[in-house]
Amino acid sequence: MSTEFSKTDRTTITRLPKRGSYDKETIYAILDEALFCTLAYVHNGEPFQIPTGHCRMGDKLYLHGSVGSFYMRELAEKKLPVCISVTLMDGIVLARSAFHHSVNYRSVVIFSKAEVISDETEMYRALEVFTNKMQPGRWNDIRQPNESEWRKTMVLAFPIEEASAKIRTGGPKDDDEDYALDVWAGVVPLQTTRLAPVADPVLKTGVELPEYLK
Repeated sequence: MSTEFSKTDRTTITRLPKRGSYDKETIYAILDEALFCTLAYVHNGEPFQIPTGHCRMGDKLYLHGSVGSFYMRELAEKKLPVCISVTLMDGIVLARSAFHHSVNYRSVVIFSKAEVISDETEMYRALEVFTNKMQPGRWNDIRQPNESEWRKTMVLAFPIEEASAKIRTGGPKDDDEDYALDVWAGVVPLQTTRLAPVADPVLKTGVELPEYLK
């Protein structure tokens, strides 16, 4: 089995191709770390996109929402091609010149079409994985969806078959003559950090903070 996605006209990195990656493990790791994605498609000849949460199981990306969601119904019924992207920002790159300022990042772009998940086991598993991705350990601590809530929920899967990543790391790349300038240069690291939980003001008395949130 190939460890890389095949390059296509849509996924081949042409601008700074050395930053491109088609390695499945690299792409899956970025998708798993990102908490949300942006899904884009064409609606009545006009561009449309929406940010939404996601999770990955195997070689599919899963999104969920209300059965009343217009865009989800449209994707399910019309099998429209979509472009899904995620980006993780790792640092602000400060160069000696304005021109060479940049950012360190990890990004993924996927081209796919929606599949409606009707299998109850797969649907249940996708929502479990999604919940635990948002907060590890959460699924087993909460009330599970009831029959009415299941009927109101739609889960879409997007096969990951056409995808690529683009990654920048390291410090600034200045012009040779600019290295002599009296200007500080370097990287300001960025990261998403979970802070101390803030309890619901109407939390039932006696309910303690679970271990997975400490």
